[in-house]
Amino acid sequence: MRTIKTSSGTEIGLDGDLLAVLEALSLTLHARHGLDYRFEDTMREIRHLVDQMGEEDRSAYLIESLFLNSVTYENEKLGAYMRKLTRGE
Repeated sequence: MRTIKTSSGTEIGLDGDLLAVLEALSLTLHARHGLDYRFEDTMREIRHLVDQMGEEDRSAYLIESLFLNSVTYENEKLGAYMRKLTRGE
């Protein structure tokens, strides 16, 4: 299995598990900045990770990310609709 490393040296196995990458990203940002990190810090770390991936891995993780975001979007939309129904609007 191919691996990449966060800027702090944590290894991440590239097995298609987007949540493992997100967890390592979060842990790295929190370890380095606590809760005081900026958009630029996050983007810098994401670019660091993506730059280590080959084209096939980038494609696989983009597809996984789009899927996860579409599910999250639909769940948020449904949640808003359900709240609206329970308020009787």
